[in-house]
Amino acid sequence: MTLTKADLVEQIYQKHDNLTKAQAAKAVESFLRLSKGALISGSDLLLSGFGKFNVRDKKPRRGRNPQTGDDLMLDARRVVTFKPSGTLRDKVNGS
Repeated sequence: MTLTKADLVEQIYQKHDNLTKAQAAKAVESFLRLSKGALISGSDLLLSGFGKFNVRDKKPRRGRNPQTGDDLMLDARRVVTFKPSGTLRDKVNGS
């Protein structure tokens, strides 16, 4: 099962009697916009009790086309990694 953005909006709406569904949607969109902005700028995103998103720079590297076997160079790029907090990891593992 996958938790979608619509599911998040619905759960926030149901748990907060003082919010309309539109306000819940706006809150989720604002959080995602701020999170994406931080990662795009190269900052890390730390959510206590959940985990940390890091932006890493990867160097160019040699690769291979699996269909033809030809060697090629893969460009340098930035990737987002995630490391769960110890609390989350323990709960996922049932500890």
